[in-house]
Amino acid sequence: MKVVPYRRHPPGTQPESFYPAYASTVKRAPSKPLIVLPHTLSEVTGPVFGHEKIAETDNDLTLQHAGAPLGERIIVTGRVVDEDGRPVPHTLLEIWQANSAGRYFHDSDNHRAPLDPNFSGAGRTLTDENGNYQFVTIKPGAYPWTNHENAWRPAHIHFSLFGPGFATRLVTQMYFPGDPLFAYDPIFQSIPDEGARRRLISDFDLRTTQPEWALGYRFNIVLRGRDATPFES
Repeated sequence: MKVVPYRRHPPGTQPESFYPAYASTVKRAPSKPLIVLPHTLSEVTGPVFGHEKIAETDNDLTLQHAGAPLGERIIVTGRVVDEDGRPVPHTLLEIWQANSAGRYFHDSDNHRAPLDPNFSGAGRTLTDENGNYQFVTIKPGAYPWTNHENAWRPAHIHFSLFGPGFATRLVTQMYFPGDPLFAYDPIFQSIPDEGARRRLISDFDLRTTQPEWALGYRFNIVLRGRDATPFES
């Protein structure tokens, strides 16, 4: 296997590590110069996940419990490609999200919104040989957070991608078109380049939409190059 050396993304296309408007970065951002640790075969080829543990309903978050979850059912599809548009097959994608009321199924979430006993908010799947993936889920709600006064996060779905090993993990967020909270969200605004920010916004997709059942959204993920999807540091 060829080990591809690390290349920095074009300036402005990725979130800033230190962005004071996003309060957590003040404590989290590196305070000293970074040290580059070259990746060898041992880092980029393992350890790996076993794909045999992915169940048929893992990519359908509406079928994981006894009843149907509350909220607007949606279908999210897309492709994972490299900087030259070539598909990245058999990549493990994981998602997690809030429910339709804007609350996570997690002990640390104390938002005064109802939990949905039929929605856990987590799923996973593998890309096919053409880099395609699909999730069926519920459109998440916006929710408050304590970053600043009257702070609300836009509706979003977290994506995690694993390559051939743990060291190749990438994490990003998918947003929905036309959200009025974009201008007020420091996480979204921490990406300086407007074009890069737009690459985090999914497109409504009528071809994916199923009549009388679910709206469709398309979210393609580009791993490298000038048009790369912004990823979390």
